[in-house]
This record gives sequence, C-alpha cells and structure tokens, in this order.
Amino acid sequence: MRAGAVGPEQHLRAGDCFVLATGGGHAVASAPGLEPVDGLPAFRAATDGVARFGTADEVVMTGGRFVFDDKSARLLLDVLPPLLVVGADEEQATPLRAALELFAHETARPRLGGSLVTERLGQVVFVEALRAAVEAEHRSVRGWLAALADDRIGKVLQLMHSDPARRWTVPELARSVHMSRSAFAERFRSLVGTPPLDHLLHLRMHVAGRELRRGSATVSAIGAALGYTSDAAFSNAFKRVMGASPSAWRVRDDRIVSAADETDAAVSTAWVAAPA
Repeated sequence: MRAGAVGPEQHLRAGDCFVLATGGGHAVASAPGLEPVDGLPAFRAATDGVARFGTADEVVMTGGRFVFDDKSARLLLDVLPPLLVVGADEEQATPLRAALELFAHETARPRLGGSLVTERLGQVVFVEALRAAVEAEHRSVRGWLAALADDRIGKVLQLMHSDPARRWTVPELARSVHMSRSAFAERFRSLVGTPPLDHLLHLRMHVAGRELRRGSATVSAIGAALGYTSDAAFSNAFKRVMGASPSAWRVRDDRIVSAADETDAAVSTAWVAAPA
C-alpha cells in the first residue's frame, strides 16, 4: 500500500486496518515486489461492491468510503496523516477487529437491513481507528485531534466545535475548564499548535467555505450566521484563511468544484487486510 504517487510503502498483514485520509490517489499490490495498481480507478470500477485486482484471490480487503457532511470535516483532514495503519496485534485493534468481523459478515451476502448496519459499522470502524491513532504515542496524528485526548483542552475543543459562531473569549474558555487565562492559553497552544482564537477563526472559515460551496445562502447571511456584523470583516477573514474571497470561492469553475467534491466525498477509506 502506498498513499499518493510517491508516498512510502506500507506493508500490511492479515487483520490490519488502514485509513486513507487524503481523498487522493493510492497504489496497492498483493505482495512485495509486485507492480502496484492505481487504487482509485480499480475501486471505482467495482462490480456489486467487489473490486478485483488480477486473477487470483490471495488477499481479501473489506471496507468502504466515508462521506463527511460535518461542517468542520476539513479541519479533521488537516490533522490526519495521509495513511493511518492500526496493526492487528496492537491493543487498540481489539474493538476494531470485532467491528470489522461484523462488517465482513454483513457484506458477505444481502441481508435484511444490511445497508443500515454496514453504514453504522463503518462509522464505528473509522472512529475506533482515530481513537487508536490518538492513544498510540508513536503515531503522527497532530493538532487539535490529538488534543482531544486531553481532559481540559479536549472539553474546550468540543465547546468551540459545537458552536463556532459564538463569541468565545479566552477567559471564558479558560473558566470552562477551571484554568487561569495564561495557563490555558499556553496549554492550548502547546497541544493544538495555534492560539485558541486562531483555531476558532479557522474553524469558522471552514464552516463558511462549506456553506458557500454547498448552499444558496448569501455571503452576508453566512457571515452573519458566524457572528460577523460587517461583510468586509467577514470577507477579509475568509480570504486570509482560505486564500480567496467568499465570492471567488463560490464561483470557482466546475472542474475545480468537482475535484473538491470528490476529495470531500473520499476523505478517508478504511479497510481490513485478511487472507482469502
């Protein structure tokens, strides 16, 4: 397995779980030394939910694609490594194995309510993979996702992400976790990588970007919903974070929008590698 055109190879064993968090290309091969196959075209050409590489059945992988409708999903992608692997022999893999065995059972043949069960199991697999990544110190998960594991900063992040339009202040956030302003600000920056209000700004702008691309609300309405009383202030903040004005972001050409939608739709894919 290789994420991206030039990414390093990752050898998978039976029972391993991996998550591709880039939405981009990847290459797969059933054994070291074999010519890898471009994964995206192969999986898009799947018949009845089954994609086949070559003519033999030496390796079987079970998994699926996750579509994120959450408004801050882009922030999640920004802190995930391109390829996240949870080994079958790791302690954190125990709940993953149970969920994946049920997943494989549900997808083996048509069953009553199968689509509902597999959708929920897919969510469990993804969340458990993230938990394993955060709990294992050697992994490369960084930023606010890793900070969620902290009792105090994790609580603050949940407050901010649940209501990004609120006019949060650093003293208010510090009081919510019974910390002094200075100690809170230092701990937040240390764990998340940015000051609290910078993180809040990026969160708001990613919310605004999703609304601009997916909805029909005016720029003024979107800015007002996120707490901005001035169109100019909202537009300046948006351009500073997103690299384009709100109006330019909305009217990007169809090719760019289609590519962005595909990236959002395929932001992560989880599979389990197993012997046939």
